[in-house]
Amino acid sequence: MRSLLPLMVLAAGAAAPSFAQDKLTLDQAVSEALQRNAALLAERSNIAVAEARIITARLRPNPTLTFSPNHLDLLGTGFNDANKGGPGEATLHADYTLERGGKREARVAVAQAARSVTELQFLNTVRGSVLDVQNAFVDVLLAKETLALARQNQEALARIVEVNAVRQKAGDIAEVELIRSRLAALQYENSVRQAELGVRNALSRLQTLIGRPRPLPSFDVQGDLRRDSAALDLEALEQTAEGQRPDVRAFSSDVERAGAEVRAQLAQAKVDYTFGTEYTRQQENARANALGFSFNMPLAIYNRNQGEIARAREEERQARLRLQAAQTAVAGEVDVSYQQYVTARELLENIEGNMIQRARDVREITEFSYSRGDATLLELLDAQRAFNETMQAYSEARAEYARSLYLLDAVTGKEVVK
Repeated sequence: MRSLLPLMVLAAGAAAPSFAQDKLTLDQAVSEALQRNAALLAERSNIAVAEARIITARLRPNPTLTFSPNHLDLLGTGFNDANKGGPGEATLHADYTLERGGKREARVAVAQAARSVTELQFLNTVRGSVLDVQNAFVDVLLAKETLALARQNQEALARIVEVNAVRQKAGDIAEVELIRSRLAALQYENSVRQAELGVRNALSRLQTLIGRPRPLPSFDVQGDLRRDSAALDLEALEQTAEGQRPDVRAFSSDVERAGAEVRAQLAQAKVDYTFGTEYTRQQENARANALGFSFNMPLAIYNRNQGEIARAREEERQARLRLQAAQTAVAGEVDVSYQQYVTARELLENIEGNMIQRARDVREITEFSYSRGDATLLELLDAQRAFNETMQAYSEARAEYARSLYLLDAVTGKEVVK
């Protein structure tokens, strides 16, 4: 686990595009998000905090040095043989606490386990952020296809208006027919404007997700909607999620951290020994040097760390239950995502196999009939509307299929271990 995170961050840095680049692929957008997204940067800083706690856990107790001048003749008594005062003394005392029960090793184990949890939580944040960028990228591609379809419709109606203007002058159609066709063309112009707004909004949202503080008007994307041909297996996806999902692995690491915390609290119940040495210098009417030693040990009669041991054991049990709950939730999430994938795939295949060509044929036949005067404008507009709805449904089905593939990558944890 520890080797994965630096490699992932370095890979993101190597693949990250220049921040001045205005046309990005999906991989470039994801890489830039890993480098610039403020939420990710904040989560990444938690790893440095966890590393600092390991440093603290490894530290040994500091020795204590005490200097004590005593029996000083500061009040002017005058120490002598007659009053037997004094003598003045200066004492230098040093103490060192010897930690017992493996306290230091237990602290380090807890801090290292906490770092693993933090790293996995960061990877889980990456997993969600990557999915957000992928979905936003799909939204941009869908908005651009919607705009392209609206412009095609506008151009087709513009041609019909031109033909109807000629036919109206020749007396082949009534003026109301020309007015109706112009009205329909204006409606498609409005559709184009709405589609253009949709593209701008989608591009703006994508730039926000990748961490650009100010969306650039010239920003654009390049690429196609994802379309995997190989069918996926639910059982394989569940196994992958169980082994790779960073949030599940974080809960598993938290169980290890909780176990280390129990051992740390058991070690904390062991009393520590304090050893001391003392040097004393006497002055005035007695002059002598002396050396002494001390030993200190608390008597564990009342406080044997019972409360913290019980708390740590209960937290360990709680961590195991959270792991079980997470595993159950992930299995359900994979199943739901797989069903979404299957439905999106079947819908896309149905539109491609049964609807697109028929809608195109109906439109072309109606256009030909209208040009000969055998069909009305309303029939032509109805055929055009049916074709537009079919093509829009096709674009949305392709986008939904791409989203389902990215979602399966996310729910199985595949995206953060590529």
